[in-house]
Order: sequence, then C-alpha cells, then structure tokens
Amino acid sequence: MIIDCHGHYTTAPTAHDGWRDKQKAAFKAGGNIDPAYPDISDDEIRQTVEENQLRLLRERGADMTIFSPRASTMAHHVGNEAVSQAWTRRCNDLIKRVVDLFPEFFVGVCQLPQSPGIPIAHSVAELERCVTGLGFVGCNLNPDPSGGHWAGPPLTDRAWYPFFEAMVALDVPAMIHVSGSCNANFHATGAHYLNADTTAFMQFLQGDLFKDFPTLRFIIPHGGGAVPYHWGRFRGLADMLHRPPLAEHVMRNVFFDTCVYHQPGIDLLFRVIDIDNILFGSEMVGAVRGIDPETGHHFDDTKRYIDALPFPEADKHKVFEGNARRVYPRLDAILKQQGR
Repeated sequence: MIIDCHGHYTTAPTAHDGWRDKQKAAFKAGGNIDPAYPDISDDEIRQTVEENQLRLLRERGADMTIFSPRASTMAHHVGNEAVSQAWTRRCNDLIKRVVDLFPEFFVGVCQLPQSPGIPIAHSVAELERCVTGLGFVGCNLNPDPSGGHWAGPPLTDRAWYPFFEAMVALDVPAMIHVSGSCNANFHATGAHYLNADTTAFMQFLQGDLFKDFPTLRFIIPHGGGAVPYHWGRFRGLADMLHRPPLAEHVMRNVFFDTCVYHQPGIDLLFRVIDIDNILFGSEMVGAVRGIDPETGHHFDDTKRYIDALPFPEADKHKVFEGNARRVYPRLDAILKQQGR
C-alpha cells in the first residue's frame, strides 16, 4: 500500500475557521476565548474531504494519509496559552471526526497547544489525550512557536525533555513543523518552513539529544529543507564540531519526507539520503497547489516523481509503506487491525 505521511486538513469547513475568528476577536476584547463551537454536520465534513484530499488520494494512486490540522493556522504566536489550548482541542477533535468517517483512508496526527515562553510540558496532556484517547499516531511539533522570531531554546535544550519523555513513553514520532510567520522577513511556506527544517537538523547535529533518547524519532518535512542539497556541508560541519558521522549521530532518529515538487529535487534526495530514512509524503492539498507548466501535472503529485526513479521495487516499498510503519508503530498496529 502507499501511505502519505504528510497531509493537512487545509479544506476544513468554513464554520471551523469562523470559530477561530470569533476566538481571536474575543481575546482582543477580553471576552470568552472558548465560545460555543458550531454544529458542523458529518455531511459537511464528508464534502470537504471527498472533493479534495480523498479525490486526489484516489486519483494519484495512494491509499492512506497521515492527517493533521492545517499547519499554517496552528499560529502558536496568536493570543496566549489559553487561546492555544482551546484552539488546539477544536482542531484535533475535528481531525478525529475525519478519521472516524474515513478510517481506511486517514489516521490522525495532532496539533500541540504550544505558546511562546510557555513550558513544552504543558503540551503533554494534549498529546496523551490524542494518542491514548483519540487513537492518533504522532504529533506536529513546532520548534519556533514565536512565529519566525526563534525566541525559544533549541530542540536539544533540556527544556524540551519533558515532552520527549512523553513521546518515548507513548512510542510516537513528531514531525517538525512550524506554523505561520509573523516576521515579514520570512514568507511562511517559501522561507520559514524550509528554514525551520534546516535549522532543526543543524540543532540535532550540534547536540547529543539522541544519546539521551535513543528511540526518539523525528520526521523533517519538505524533503529535509536544504539538508540533502548541502549534505557535504553538514558532513563537514559534523567533522569540524567533533560530532560522530551523521549516519550514527542523527540519521538513526531523523527521517525526511518527499514533499519536493520537481523531479530533479526528488532525484537528489534519493541519491543523497539513505532509502531507510525517506517516507513518502505530498502535503496535499497544501503549500503548492498549481499545475507545473513544464510537466502539465500538479506540483504536489509527488508519487509520479518516485515512480520515475530507477530504483528496485523493494526500495520503493520502503518509501511508500515500510518506513512509515516502522516510524509510526501505532499506525502499523491500526493497519494490522484492519487486516492490512
């Protein structure tokens, strides 16, 4: 089967986004930041999914998407901790409804109620609720909840350890994923996302996080940002900084997806990064929704790029399915329960 590790509910019902607008307005006015949630019917949810993600999933030949709330609207820098907590619960509960309506096609990954300056330990309860209560298989972790100002400690700092301990206890991975940018220097999808991917990798290289957490697992999306393209630079920096070789220092715990929107980029990713560290992902319907005028196909139809690679079917099986089952063991358990 073909598992897309990177999907967001970018087509959520308008009433859901309307609730968020009311919440933000209430915060500014000093009102109730957790107003009554609208009555969104199952049919409304079905329509938003069937006409978008599910249609494209079928058209492009994939079987399942690891599905999470829209990354750009996590907006951890908006409001305060209470605002983030309430918004996060609403978003995750909506993902749960999608999964319940389409259990063969979607499995949940949760947003976290992060907030600038607030200990990450405050996000553990929501992770536990989503994994043990809602059946989710992982989370999206924002390394910069300040929205482009990078005001917090690096991921290797011990301030993050309470959350990493919870991830290990639950045996779930995290996708490193920032949200919208409130810094005009960084376009969200064109700069902030890719900067964060590259920054997270460099933080892992500099630190010794995986000595303390040998089973911790992270997916760095968007093809690893600049990392594959500058692999020699990172290998050289590891040597200069007296770090072990990347294969043993970082790459036992870090994985890249295939959200790279042209064939030469995919070709390079597969030439540089070990096949065991690559998970199929498309981020559809997501950051780049148009049709490439050079190919006539959608930029985010990443399966066709992988299909075009001159790789053995056994390697493609790892990328399309095997690696995802290994990195997301709770997903593997769900699939086995479904007889898949």
